[in-house]
Amino acid sequence: MAKNLTTRGEDYSKWYNELVVKADLAENSGVRGCMVIKPYGFAIWERMQAELDRMFKETGHQNAYFPLFIPKSYFSKEASHVDGFAKECAVVTHYRLKTDESGKGIVVDPEAKLEEELIVRPTSETIIWDTYRKWIQSYRDLPILVNQWANVVRWEMRTRLFLRTAEFLWQEGHTAHATKAEAIAEAEQMMNVYADFVENYMAVPVIKGLKTESERFAGALETYCIEALMQDGKALQAGTSHFLGQNFAKAFDVKFADKDGGLDYVWATSWGVSTRLMGALIMTHSDDNGLVLPPNLAPDQVVIVPIYRNEEQFEAVSEVATELMTKLRDQGIRVKFDNRDTHKPGWKFNEYELKGVPVRIAIGPKDVEKGTVEIARRDTLEKEFIPTGGVVQKVEGLMEDIQKNLYKKAIDFRSTHTTDVENYDQFKQVLEEKGGFVLAHWDGTAATEERIKNETKATIRCIPLDDDNEPGSCMVTGKPSARKVLFARAY
Repeated sequence: MAKNLTTRGEDYSKWYNELVVKADLAENSGVRGCMVIKPYGFAIWERMQAELDRMFKETGHQNAYFPLFIPKSYFSKEASHVDGFAKECAVVTHYRLKTDESGKGIVVDPEAKLEEELIVRPTSETIIWDTYRKWIQSYRDLPILVNQWANVVRWEMRTRLFLRTAEFLWQEGHTAHATKAEAIAEAEQMMNVYADFVENYMAVPVIKGLKTESERFAGALETYCIEALMQDGKALQAGTSHFLGQNFAKAFDVKFADKDGGLDYVWATSWGVSTRLMGALIMTHSDDNGLVLPPNLAPDQVVIVPIYRNEEQFEAVSEVATELMTKLRDQGIRVKFDNRDTHKPGWKFNEYELKGVPVRIAIGPKDVEKGTVEIARRDTLEKEFIPTGGVVQKVEGLMEDIQKNLYKKAIDFRSTHTTDVENYDQFKQVLEEKGGFVLAHWDGTAATEERIKNETKATIRCIPLDDDNEPGSCMVTGKPSARKVLFARAY
């Protein structure tokens, strides 16, 4: 199992692809570019969903659901939006099949052409704002704070499981507000919610910032983002939150009567994270032995593996294991007792190491006699023997310790792979020899941004929202620059 994994140093991309499949997270489907998320992978996604959904509801949001199909005419109403998604759209043109003339195959019925083509949802701004026109008449109807959990389709030619697939799962929030200030505050709030989740549940440190104009979401006036650094030195955009201004309200004629009786267009935001977070989780923490999961998101935080040679030993070990499992579960810890007799303990050890279970407890006949168990932690691979009576307290401590250790390891890696540069030659050298995040001055023009991208394959990941904004000179043109921005090659 884990022994057959390609190492990260040998081929990082191959390591990732193998790990996703061998750890039973996902696999390619019969539909090109689409994936099957397997039960173990979906269990992790469900943990993510549950925590995010709780956080959304605590900030006043409600869930709803909107159609998968969007009339083509809706997209033409917001010019920059359609430009941004036109090349990725899957289009439904017919609504019926029929048997071909030979009677052996099936063809699209040419008589069943739709009067207007339907776009398979790449994102839902247009269908939602057409709906909001019916919901909003007065300031009393605002704000609308809606989220939906859904699937979307963006026709990708080069795909990779979780990171880039033609169909993926996500959530998308769509809110409507009476004032510009409220909408901006909402967009910033949701960026912070995402950062809180990714850092405290996924144990992945992020940098919060603003996208440049060329990197903004299609139709947005401002895009807030969180950027994370993977172990191969590439960046991954972990979440985005968009201030849409009044663009969609104007496109769909969504006006409201304000408190003074005047009419104004509604202010909007949208925000989302997707199953791409699974890719971030894998690439931030995992090692050459397999997946490494933070306890806060692990479907099974602890697995108990019995070691025995006969039925009598099994009964004695099973009694201790069942009692331990009950006590741990009483403390809210997610525990699995693997009492399958179809696999040997060594095979199980390998399996749970590959699947990243944070803590493994092994109990054999000698352990029963001595009143001890062996505890192994996945993040450091350290093992120790603990008296049975102290297991619950030990495991509770390990849950917190492993979570903190994974975050510290990731933030230390980011620190050693973040480089300040002053000139373009140094910038290119760092990208080639070290990778990671590079902070450099940029003159603020799209032309310089495009040149850097074409010559180095590095993009501006964000304009960081920290206080370190010393002015300087652009590393490429020498023109004035208000502050350094964050560059990296990215997924």
